[in-house]
Amino acid sequence: MKKVQKFAAEFQKEMQWDIQTSEYEKSRSSLLNNYMLLTTEVSEVAEEFRRAFNITNKYINDGIRKDQAFKLAKDIVKEDIGKELADCIAYICKFANFFEIDLEDSFYKKMNEIKNRDNKDISYSRK
Repeated sequence: MKKVQKFAAEFQKEMQWDIQTSEYEKSRSSLLNNYMLLTTEVSEVAEEFRRAFNITNKYINDGIRKDQAFKLAKDIVKEDIGKELADCIAYICKFANFFEIDLEDSFYKKMNEIKNRDNKDISYSRK
């Protein structure tokens, strides 16, 4: 993740897409704008999921088994979902870099915190 964050910082600087740091109001405006852009990208991930489900349902209606239909749909949308997730990662890295957060360290700390929670979600097993 450190390599990804470093690459993102250099890329954003090269493209002149870095978050403004010269003064509070510019930083605030830039952060809010970039947050808006991140939420747009997350919505685009949801749209790709929707497309996958629609493709799956079409295949099912055409007589293909559910599991096979979903596998075919996943293969169709895989590249586009990857692009949208990459956009999300770019914005997340931008925020992490602005606040000088090591995402890799934060990720592992958070996963450990979740693992040790008392109120974990419980899934059921179908029998």
